[in-house]
Amino acid sequence: MSSGRYLLHHGLLLPTVAHSEESLKYAENFLVKDTDVFGVTYPKSGTTWMQEILPLVLNGGDLTPVQTIPNWDRVPWLEETRAALVMDCLPSPRALVTHLPYHLMPTSFYSSKAKVIYVMRNPKDVMVSSYHFHKMASFLDDPGTFQEFMEKFLEGQVLFGKWTDHVKSWRHTELGDRILYITYEEMVQDLHGALRRFSNFLGSNLSEEAIQRTAEHCYFNNMKTNSMSNYSLVPKEIMDSSKSAFLRKGIVGDWKNHFGPEQEVRFSSVIRGEMEGESFSFPWDLE
Repeated sequence: MSSGRYLLHHGLLLPTVAHSEESLKYAENFLVKDTDVFGVTYPKSGTTWMQEILPLVLNGGDLTPVQTIPNWDRVPWLEETRAALVMDCLPSPRALVTHLPYHLMPTSFYSSKAKVIYVMRNPKDVMVSSYHFHKMASFLDDPGTFQEFMEKFLEGQVLFGKWTDHVKSWRHTELGDRILYITYEEMVQDLHGALRRFSNFLGSNLSEEAIQRTAEHCYFNNMKTNSMSNYSLVPKEIMDSSKSAFLRKGIVGDWKNHFGPEQEVRFSSVIRGEMEGESFSFPWDLE
């Protein structure tokens, strides 16, 4: 693990390129408003997609912000260094994203009425996406072989710790009707339906025309060409898209092109074991 590239925050690895002790203190003390909306994800589970979708659901489908403001300023990560710089510029209701587990959210979050959309993705696809991200992001350690990276992933020696810990933390909350759970796979399968669920949950009452416009803009291949969202504005020495595009495929089941039979058995066995006894089930197969 390269020193200087990461900092430890309550046992979780965070990249120093976007996090600092100051930014984490800012997040901890952040004053959450009742109208705030958080898109919460484990890394590589649809965060960029939520940064595209949330402003459109909240503003009635007006494409202006997603066409003119980079996503990290449009819907900032609560825990990253840019949050303090742009927070006062956000329209109300504010849309934010975070990779933080439930217990590390700001103190003011728990007693607020702020809402959360938690997006889960098949952990096999999450790992594949993360593997390719490590290849193109110079601020992260080289992932090594696929097998080596799989072991790191299962041990939680990756950004924001274990996938299972993150999911369990957000499935065991006391948020009641303040949280909506959805999967990446459901969004891929029926984006219009997902947008209607978001609109109803957030009280946006989007018209069918606005849902159609939002869906059209937020289809992966359309989003991939949006320079405000595809990270093409980031210098090549930080993210080298010649090695792997940041918005790579956005599909379901790409893990089948990467996992060997033994790797799949081991991966599924570990994840299944760590999720044993949980009352919720997954829409994907971990057999």
